[in-house]
Amino acid sequence: MATRLRADARRNRAALLAAAREVFAEQGLDASLDEIARRAGVGNATLYRRFPSRRHLIAEVFASHMTAAVHLAEQALEHPDPWAAFVGYLTRVCELQATDRGLAELLATSAFDDDERLAALRTAAQRRAVDVLTRAQRAGRLRADFTGQDFALLMMANAGVAQHSPDPHAWRRQLTLVISGLGTRQL
Repeated sequence: MATRLRADARRNRAALLAAAREVFAEQGLDASLDEIARRAGVGNATLYRRFPSRRHLIAEVFASHMTAAVHLAEQALEHPDPWAAFVGYLTRVCELQATDRGLAELLATSAFDDDERLAALRTAAQRRAVDVLTRAQRAGRLRADFTGQDFALLMMANAGVAQHSPDPHAWRRQLTLVISGLGTRQL
């Protein structure tokens, strides 16, 4: 049976999660926990009382992001045009990555797969991504040799472009070039 938090403890927890989302998005998964506590307006002891380790905090923050990635794929699978669905899904996932350094790092690594919730969400997101690309392939619109592993490598490449380019929109140009190479010619 879960214990209910006092009102001030709920506020502190919500403030910590909001600050962590912001700081991880800006600085990545190695961001300072002191900075997160400072932005939340609480002490370090409060942070560690709510989240005993960095891994706990990361899992709590990014579970909702990973759930959103699964939902994006599910929405793509409902789209009537398999190619448009694939392009839209890929663009949205890359955009999320480009605007959130922590998410980019999380999607490009399996370092947090020891967290059951994140591992399950990662598996679901990967499975649904493969469903989206397989659907586009069956429609004859996506190259037949593009695999789930290629999708994962594309996520790693996008994370690198987003993190290292001085142009915050460079990822979009790179993605456009990649997409043009992934499509099949329609006569």
